[in-house]
Amino acid sequence: MNPLSATAWLSSLGTAGVFLVLFAETGLLIGFFLPGDSLLFTAGLFCTTSATATVHLSLPAVLIASVAGALLGAQTGFFLGRRGGRALLAKSRNEHLHRGMTRAEELFSRYGHAKAIVLARFVPVVRTVLNPLAGILEVPARTFTLWQVVGGLLWSVGVTIAGYLLGSSIPGIDQYLLPIIALVVIVSLIPLALELLRGRKRGESRDRA
Repeated sequence: MNPLSATAWLSSLGTAGVFLVLFAETGLLIGFFLPGDSLLFTAGLFCTTSATATVHLSLPAVLIASVAGALLGAQTGFFLGRRGGRALLAKSRNEHLHRGMTRAEELFSRYGHAKAIVLARFVPVVRTVLNPLAGILEVPARTFTLWQVVGGLLWSVGVTIAGYLLGSSIPGIDQYLLPIIALVVIVSLIPLALELLRGRKRGESRDRA
């Protein structure tokens, strides 16, 4: 199974795949590469396919799994950060994680705890790193929990429902799944590409200085 493919997760594990991917992506540093956005949107699409389709999911079950994975994952990441996340991040040599950490720190300093925690949900890699970083920075547990729940609900429910509404508005969605999913994957990579571009510009600015 290709771990980067939302369709592979859903066709192999169904609703359980939604929970596992979201929990790992938001709670464990090793899950930073998983397809959270495209998986949620694709799961919403699969809730509108015919019952005889290769993959057909139940919208209530997907929503429950996505909310549970997103909220429990974030809380786990926060707890791990409190327990020694700085050492874990320092040991990692992955450039994407370190760029995500830099961006997460910028979000905290620019927007404060509440807005940063909510906004991070919509940025790949950053949503993986920000939760343990909040624990490292000793953000009050009550503050973190409140805003990660708000952000988690907006992200998991919002993206899933967006996929569901698109699928419901297109008759015979089964016939167009492959091009739609390909488009979703491309769109979901845009925030990551923008982060990489910002990181490159910051590096060039430091070199010139």
